Amino acid sequence: MPFSVFTRLINYWKDFVKSYRTVTAFRWLVIGVLVGCLSGLVAVGFFWLVEAGKFFIQHHLAGIVAPEPAGEGIFEGQAGQFRPWIIPLFTTGTALLTGWLVQTFIPETMNGGTDGTDATINAFHNQGGIIRARVAIIRGLCSVLTIASGGSAGREGPITQMGAGAGSWLAKIFDMSAKERRMLLLSGAAGGLGAIFRAPLGGALTAVEVIYREDFEAEAILPSVMSSVVSYSIFTFFYGTDPIFGIPRFTFHDPRELIFYGLLAFVCAGVGWLYIKTFYTIKYHIFIPLRDKIGLIWSMGLGGLAMGLIGIAYPYTATDGLITGGVLSGGYGWLEMAILGQIPALGMCYIIIGKTVATSVTIGSGMSGGMFAPALFVGGMSGGLVGKLGHHFFPDIVTQPGAYILVGMAAFFAGVANAPIGPLIMVTELTQGYGLLAPLMLASALCIVLGRNYSLYEHQVENKFDSPAHAEDATINILEQMHVTDFYNPGDVIVLEEGTTLKALTDIIANSDQFYFPVRSSEGKYVGMVSIHNVRNWMFEEDLHELVVVRDLMSRPVYVRPDYDLYQALLRFVNTDYGQIPVVASTDTSDIIGLINRDDVFLAYAEAIAEVKGEAGPAKKLRPADMDTL
Repeated sequence: MPFSVFTRLINYWKDFVKSYRTVTAFRWLVIGVLVGCLSGLVAVGFFWLVEAGKFFIQHHLAGIVAPEPAGEGIFEGQAGQFRPWIIPLFTTGTALLTGWLVQTFIPETMNGGTDGTDATINAFHNQGGIIRARVAIIRGLCSVLTIASGGSAGREGPITQMGAGAGSWLAKIFDMSAKERRMLLLSGAAGGLGAIFRAPLGGALTAVEVIYREDFEAEAILPSVMSSVVSYSIFTFFYGTDPIFGIPRFTFHDPRELIFYGLLAFVCAGVGWLYIKTFYTIKYHIFIPLRDKIGLIWSMGLGGLAMGLIGIAYPYTATDGLITGGVLSGGYGWLEMAILGQIPALGMCYIIIGKTVATSVTIGSGMSGGMFAPALFVGGMSGGLVGKLGHHFFPDIVTQPGAYILVGMAAFFAGVANAPIGPLIMVTELTQGYGLLAPLMLASALCIVLGRNYSLYEHQVENKFDSPAHAEDATINILEQMHVTDFYNPGDVIVLEEGTTLKALTDIIANSDQFYFPVRSSEGKYVGMVSIHNVRNWMFEEDLHELVVVRDLMSRPVYVRPDYDLYQALLRFVNTDYGQIPVVASTDTSDIIGLINRDDVFLAYAEAIAEVKGEAGPAKKLRPADMDTL
């Protein structure tokens, strides 16, 4: 009985490996699960560190009791003595430390863009999908300190970069191509975003659409959705499945209300323009010139000091003897209060201005953190203004002013980030229903149109044709239309054993027309390649004929399958500089069924290009597939 179970497990494993190697969709599902596991664990640790830091610095040391949304606030305890000076002390110290770490260890990120999300976008388009582990770790830890100390920044930007870094690291471990590495980059970003926001579908869609203004990365949807679902599941295992906000369900039932949601879109578009304009002005007209004069560390330190002073000077409201800060950290607690109708319209105006300036100072000075949460904050408050005024003057039509805050969040971010679908889905996941779907779609679409001339993310490009990552897609890649099965030489291939001596190898070479020889291990697995060029320097050293074996002469294995296109084959020739590459069976990489020559691939490309251009190509060489027709 145990033996039969073991045999069954072995068969299952063989089927799994076969599916992974031959079914592309299944392969991406498996990879998505791996990325999701890693990004989920990163999100769990990051969230805990942020919340612990906020509780210790703001609640315990500074004595500030900020409102927490129902789905967060994992630490409880008596607030410490009110010491507001703690906030600028810690924000300044965090800024100085961040400046030193960036300048010393990751100076290439000094001009990395808006925030962690923008750095991920830049890595996708311009860095081959590579985010160094050092960058993700340092930026992540600095973000923890920034948010915990009270800096006006969000968790979503940093976790997007860290999740993307996890995906990039896995791609490096598995030695994947640049294209695959970019897919894993987006999958990791989706996992981090879906987990930290507790919105798996919205996180996945935001990750694949935010890299473009008018496009999205369709190929990354499958692994991104899988990664986001797995990451979300891991995150909620530790922190529960409750959404961030503890709010009632809102519904849309009066078509006349669409007029007010249309007005909301115009308000959000205007505030969005002001939000972005303020950020770029403070960054490029204050802190960049300041950095050039006094250096990164000190300019960032001044930014941290300014943020701390804004944090303790901007609205503090005494409620039941408790002191609450309005522009510190992410501000989700304030959003929940606004949704529940506990903040007046004038207070919303006040907080919008303060949050915009505080976020621009924090991120514009170079401190680590995200613009995502502050954008949702400002957008929500902007929508709340419309809801408050609409309810005041037209109470029979605008019956749920809190709904305008949720719609404002999605519409505002859709406009400033050119991401129409992801934020919309996020809000439906937050409200756990589709009651606001119609106003969400209307307001988001209008904001996209009204905000088409500006973008929060500096490295966002219009579409795939403007992305260096897709530069090869803008040319005619003829080789992708042809396949190895039509060009390789099928038949018996001389395969060497690892233990074959140099003397025996010399005899084999003398009686063969092969130039490259696959090598198999004693277990029958394909483990390497031997080239005549590698052997040439040893062939006449007779003293070594019995001492040197094939294992000492072989280089790394590489193969293609019959269903591979010639572009994939060409990449393997370029990466290895081999003149011949083994063709293996579709289901077994150790079953070598033929060889493909580099010259045949080049000749096929030249002939195809000449045919497309209508020119006479080089003297045509008969392909193996052509022999069957003679």
